[in-house]
Amino acid sequence: MRIDKFLWSVRLYKTRSIAAEEIKKNRVFVGAQAVKSSKEVKEGDVLKIRKNQIDYKLKVLGIPKSRVGAKLVADYVLDMTDKEQYELLKMRRMQQDYYRAKGEGRPTKKDRREIDGYVALEQDSDWEEEDWDAFFNGGGEDE
Repeated sequence: MRIDKFLWSVRLYKTRSIAAEEIKKNRVFVGAQAVKSSKEVKEGDVLKIRKNQIDYKLKVLGIPKSRVGAKLVADYVLDMTDKEQYELLKMRRMQQDYYRAKGEGRPTKKDRREIDGYVALEQDSDWEEEDWDAFFNGGGEDE
């Protein structure tokens, strides 16, 4: 099976064209050698893939007939990636959260639209100043 089709079928990439693009950018190796999309993958090959700024190391256990479900990927690929690489990925994700936690900092475009919609609803309201004073002070019109 071609390596681009294999990477797509074991769900390492969402589409086959993305897999081929990553291979062209020399981010996929068989052994220590960069490959082309047409390279045939065999059982026992060790793949090195640079994805999400970490280096994955995978061993091919079998060749699937077509794209497999997420639960069946372990039957075809053995993950031999160093634990340090996963820790590095975890640290990068934590740094992004530290930089700007959700709901903090400058509003996003979506947040701005929600704020504008809320302000527009408040301005369209029929409430008068006296109504607001009565509401907050606990007084009503029937007192």
